[in-house]
Amino acid sequence: MNALAMHNRWTRSAAVFAGWVFLGLVLSIEVYFNSRVNAAWGTVDFVEVAIPQFGRACMWALMAPLILRLRDRMPLSRGRWVGGVAFHCAMSFVVMATYYLGRMAAYMIFFDEPFDNFWPVALNSFYGRNIIDMAYYWAVLAFGYSLEIYRRYKNEELKAAQLEARLIEAELKALREQLRPHFLFNTLNTIAVLVREEKNDDAVNLIARLSSLLRISLDNNRVHEVTVRQEMDFLESYLDIQRVRFSDRLRVDIAIEPEAMAARIPNLLLQPLVENAIVHGIAPKIGPGCVEVRGHVAAGQLHLEVRDDGPGLGDGTKRAKEGVGLTNTRERLAKIYGAHGQLSLRSEPGRGVAVQIILPCRV
Repeated sequence: MNALAMHNRWTRSAAVFAGWVFLGLVLSIEVYFNSRVNAAWGTVDFVEVAIPQFGRACMWALMAPLILRLRDRMPLSRGRWVGGVAFHCAMSFVVMATYYLGRMAAYMIFFDEPFDNFWPVALNSFYGRNIIDMAYYWAVLAFGYSLEIYRRYKNEELKAAQLEARLIEAELKALREQLRPHFLFNTLNTIAVLVREEKNDDAVNLIARLSSLLRISLDNNRVHEVTVRQEMDFLESYLDIQRVRFSDRLRVDIAIEPEAMAARIPNLLLQPLVENAIVHGIAPKIGPGCVEVRGHVAAGQLHLEVRDDGPGLGDGTKRAKEGVGLTNTRERLAKIYGAHGQLSLRSEPGRGVAVQIILPCRV
């Protein structure tokens, strides 16, 4: 058993012990003040009152595991309500009577009194407060059901978290599968063009870069989070291939502060944004274009930005123009970070599009 489990076990034990001590104290105070108002009692000693009341609490602490076991054997479940209620009513009375008669017997033994008048004394001394012992029985039952409901809730919460992790992993896998087909097709088409033009050295270099990119992708196949530095290594391999495709038409300007390089981000966060900037910002332009990737840390938050100088989104609603890549990125951030992850999109017709991401900076 590790230290954390041992610490949690001692914490629970201490909480249970404190609860029963508190119950004994409440009972002692209640009986003490009831006795004070009774003139026939005269002066009442709190210690003398507290001893039997703490004994009652101790008895119920010892009886609680048995009552919980009886709850498991005879649950108050659907189809068994009548039998279950009748059984526990009878058991609560038996437990109360056993405790009451045992207390009477212990009192007579302790004070060396004869047992000849045991039953008459037991009948005459019975009072309504003893019924509260039956209420304790049902309180323990209620505690058992409350604990069961809490455990079911925690199990469902754990299952939901595991399902969420599997969904994120499935989305990441789908994102990779979405990246590979058309990207591989375009890259292989570029290699074919280079071979036809007898630019064999360029074709070999492009094949090597594609191999490096696929190797990095496979190495991080099941990784949900990477550092910004790792993401940039993947992005550089991707951009090397895109530079060959677009030649002098594509210029990439990367400026990420060293502090931001160590921050952790979702895997494949920047690549779809850069791909969108190239496909929708640079490719439609007649002349050369530039893609900028910026990153810095401010006030405990990581700021990332991908900007292009393409034609912009033009007319129409921003949401309709976002496309699959931005929509997937926005949904991923919402699932992972909730309200702490932000993605904003700014567009100026004729001057390009800027996508800004703000995340908690986690190193």
